[in-house]
Amino acid sequence: MNEEGRGPSAEPLLALIGEHLESIRTALDDEEHALLLTRLTALAEAPPDDTMAVRRALQGVRLALRPLPFGHPVRVAVDGVRLTAAPPGPAAVTEALALISLMASPDAAPAGPSPGPEPAPGPAGTPAGRAADGRGPDPLLREPALSADEAAARCGGAPPPELIRLPDPANGDRYPQFQFPSGCGTPHAVVLEVNRLLLADIDPLGAASWWLGTNTWLGGSPASFLGLLPDHELVGAATALVEGE
Repeated sequence: MNEEGRGPSAEPLLALIGEHLESIRTALDDEEHALLLTRLTALAEAPPDDTMAVRRALQGVRLALRPLPFGHPVRVAVDGVRLTAAPPGPAAVTEALALISLMASPDAAPAGPSPGPEPAPGPAGTPAGRAADGRGPDPLLREPALSADEAAARCGGAPPPELIRLPDPANGDRYPQFQFPSGCGTPHAVVLEVNRLLLADIDPLGAASWWLGTNTWLGGSPASFLGLLPDHELVGAATALVEGE
């Protein structure tokens, strides 16, 4: 834990990845390992002085590590990281460059057994239409939602990237309905603000789970309080999550 009690910072997490590269390579299949390398490359290419760009790239690395077994030390660290609690510094980019070099080494451990063909990965690295644990369709896809065409019509054009977009292999992209006022109208402004905090464009399932799940801070699902609570209370609840308060 760091001094604020908010979980490990980004740089120690990357160092931990380096310490466990062999077991990570064994635990991930070829596709998952390639995704991790892609996310690390994006981090290595981020401008070191652009905190937001580094933070977003680090979130991509974190998501790419989710397929690791729950008892794996890197997975344990990933689940404890709050990337917005302590802004990442330039050292994160340097660590990523070192990890890429190690992962590309011919002495790297061989890949683990492949689980077989999978659907193409979604925007956050989770196979489209699958739960994060890979065990079947995500229940979030059963929530009321707008199609891509319906969302575009409500937005007056292409939906903004802040909107939660869930890829559904059976029905195409789905935009959870709670993001829009009942009947008609453009997206709730507070939804867009909170979704930016939750990095919904790279972790749409995580953002949707926050909105639709029970929130102890609010006493119910945040989506159920849209229009009932002041917007700043919803923003405050989301901020408490990302800052680990």
